[in-house]
Amino acid sequence: MGPFRDMGTSSRIGVVVIGRNEGERLVRSLASVAKIADAVVYVDSGSTDDSVAEARRFGAIVVDLPMDLPFTAGRARNAGFAALPQHNPEIELVQFIDGDCVLTPDWLSTARDFLDNHPSHAIVCGHRREQHPDRTLYNHLCDLEWYGPTGDSSACGGDFMTRAGVFADIGGFNPILIAGEEPEMCHRIRRAGYLVRRLDAPMTWHDAAMTRFGQWVRRTSRSGYAYAARAALHWRDGTRFCWRENARIVFWAAVFPATAVVLAAAFAPWWLSLLLIYPYQVFRQWRRLRAEHPGKPVAAAALLTVLGKWPEFHGQCLFLARILTGREQRLIEYK
Repeated sequence: MGPFRDMGTSSRIGVVVIGRNEGERLVRSLASVAKIADAVVYVDSGSTDDSVAEARRFGAIVVDLPMDLPFTAGRARNAGFAALPQHNPEIELVQFIDGDCVLTPDWLSTARDFLDNHPSHAIVCGHRREQHPDRTLYNHLCDLEWYGPTGDSSACGGDFMTRAGVFADIGGFNPILIAGEEPEMCHRIRRAGYLVRRLDAPMTWHDAAMTRFGQWVRRTSRSGYAYAARAALHWRDGTRFCWRENARIVFWAAVFPATAVVLAAAFAPWWLSLLLIYPYQVFRQWRRLRAEHPGKPVAAAALLTVLGKWPEFHGQCLFLARILTGREQRLIEYK
């Protein structure tokens, strides 16, 4: 038996940790839940480091995902959720946490108390922050990105607590989505009549460890892919889920600059001056971020927010290409 707390038949809260080659970050993550969790499952997605051995050292229940299907965070979380009641049928609440995050000591009790007193809510999350926001520009950008207003919300991130019964009833995560699985799951939660709440309370510390521009580009491209995939997944249900987000990316990355170039070619070069709207967009983002994060440097984040429309558009195009070639047909047909 490892150091996880043994709550016997009174256990109500289970924790699902997912990871792949997280190294020391996973050790810190497991240590953060070791003395406060009732039951813990660690789901590993093909790690080649010591992740599985470290999880067993901490006494966690380990689920090794088979390699017969693509690894996704949604698939891993579903597998962890399914393993919890096999070891403890008393579980009523489940906290999900990524293996590159550290849980704050008071969060489980804060989230549990909220759900106990708010039966209309099925999901509760708090604030996720970066452990080292000043180490790199991209870590700083992630720290700003995690910000979300408190109160009822349309979605949560990868760290949250949910009612086990409701999560099971809506079918958990879509295991096919490679990113953006949390907003899609919350969309179904809300359609089932439940609410999602973000509390003004610290929840987790994240370690992005992002040091290169290429990492940011790939991450942003995955976001665009995820927007397109979520819209395609729900295109028949009449909710227009993610239509606005997809339209905004297409407009700023393709329609608007193409229009300026066509007008300049057809009439006069001065039409290219329309592209000056992009510096103005950077200014608008700077003003918004400055209001949301007073006292923090936000100029670079504002610039990358605008530039991010092009990698997002790349992700959308990649998704469309995979649909047209039949490689994402399973997502369209997913029930």
